[in-house]
Amino acid sequence: MQHRAPSDFSDRFALAVTMFFRWFADTFFAKRYGHRAVVLETVAGVPGMVAGMWNHLSSLRKMKQDEKGWIKTLLDEAENERMHLMIFIEIAKPNALERAIILLAQFFFWHFYFILYVFFPKTAHRMVGYFEEQAVISYTEYLDQIDSDKATNIDAPDIAKDYYGLPKTAKLRDVIIAVRQDEQGHSDTNHEMADALAKG
Repeated sequence: MQHRAPSDFSDRFALAVTMFFRWFADTFFAKRYGHRAVVLETVAGVPGMVAGMWNHLSSLRKMKQDEKGWIKTLLDEAENERMHLMIFIEIAKPNALERAIILLAQFFFWHFYFILYVFFPKTAHRMVGYFEEQAVISYTEYLDQIDSDKATNIDAPDIAKDYYGLPKTAKLRDVIIAVRQDEQGHSDTNHEMADALAKG
């Protein structure tokens, strides 16, 4: 994975917000990557839904087609992140405190991202691109834990096997690789959207 270097204040702001969330995740969850995934995937499902909804409403207001095809792409991203959550709930059961954090994080992040997207969509997409870069790093670290026997390579949950078409013998490692690939795709897509908005 290649990091997209920030090129202006908007990009630097997006990266700073991303690294703040990364610091929070590292501080609260440390190496508990399964529990980290449960909380962060809940938040990760917000941007695609917010951006998809806003582009949908914009299409209705302007009475114009979604010529770039962003609406479906963004809503598919939100659904994909939701499925990541459903998968990791089977792997790391969230406790009462983590469920409370999920509610608070989703509430605050929804409003923050909505305002950011309405007024600064390029920054919003760049931030998601950086979010997903960090997700790739986190899932790579999760794989390293499994490979070094610091985390158990349990059987993949059935929901993951069905969603990704994995064999019956699939393990957690196979799931993480599939999820990481999704996150890389989301990063590339959102960076490309930010680039397109920068070009007008």
